[in-house]
Amino acid sequence: MKRALRLVSTDGIEKTSSPDAASASDDNLLDAYSAAVVKAAEKVSPSVVNVEIRRNLTSQQAPLFRRPNDIRGSGSGFIFTPDGFILTNSHVVHHASKIDVALPDGRRFEANLIGDDPDTDLAVIRINASNLVPAEFGDSKSIRVGQLVIAIGNPYGFQCTVTAGVVSALGRSLRSQSGRLIDNVIQTDAALNPGNSGGPLVTSHGEIIGVNTAVILPAQGLCFAIAINTAKFVAGRLIRDGKIKRSYIGVAGQNMLLPRRLVRFHNLPVETGVMVLSTERNSPAERAGLREGDVIVGYGDQSVAGIDDLHRLLTDAAIGLQSTLTVIRRSEKIVLDIIPDESRATSDR
Repeated sequence: MKRALRLVSTDGIEKTSSPDAASASDDNLLDAYSAAVVKAAEKVSPSVVNVEIRRNLTSQQAPLFRRPNDIRGSGSGFIFTPDGFILTNSHVVHHASKIDVALPDGRRFEANLIGDDPDTDLAVIRINASNLVPAEFGDSKSIRVGQLVIAIGNPYGFQCTVTAGVVSALGRSLRSQSGRLIDNVIQTDAALNPGNSGGPLVTSHGEIIGVNTAVILPAQGLCFAIAINTAKFVAGRLIRDGKIKRSYIGVAGQNMLLPRRLVRFHNLPVETGVMVLSTERNSPAERAGLREGDVIVGYGDQSVAGIDDLHRLLTDAAIGLQSTLTVIRRSEKIVLDIIPDESRATSDR
């Protein structure tokens, strides 16, 4: 025999609820969830593309006893302008000799690489096609932990695969293949697999708030997307300049823990710094008088606790602009004037 549930509201009035009513309420919630995922997928899927690449191998890279050949790979991307600009991951198209794009409607086009930025793992390619459906950008600052998100991509070549989950965490940092940290990365448990790279992470309203980029294996549910606000900035610079300009000072270094007596004596705001292992010939560091064994603890008016802090400060705005390096040399604190150059890594791309 089914029993009715007795509920008491805040005004003291008793209400009854049967199991059938509770079940109907659960069904309504599930229907609403399904409807949100379906609506978002239907809105964004026409913008999601399959990116297929070919990379030429040199004789040194090719396997032994085989002639030089090429390797193939694939990933995802999404159209974000009506005239054919597509966002994807840098690691999908970096050093590709040929890029092909397959649209959801079956059309295929050869794509041109507009620019890529390994430091943020983002790239822009372009196709010459008509009747394209651009995706709608959202605002990654507006999302919250626990919010429903949907990932769309082409894992293992299965086009327009949809998975759903939640935002697991915000503000993560993820190290790119170039060694730099990518800040403000979104963590999600929406399932990603090889081939999802470069595809969109979208809200229930079909707005793109991230570019799917990585999973941690063999863990399950640890997936990451580059925030769309970062992607919008990078895409704009890549379309304008073909690259992202950054500054460099020409130092090879490693993080180092400072002796506590030096931290107290010099009243340093940090307890670690960047120990200089070497300086490049004719680099800004060498011209500034930086020496092997110096420990960098400040750049301009900002403290430097490690290599990642220094990378964040060496932006394009610092190119050609005189600043100061605060270093510990043996037990003495000194300040050097330095003028960063444009990074050769970006100028050579």
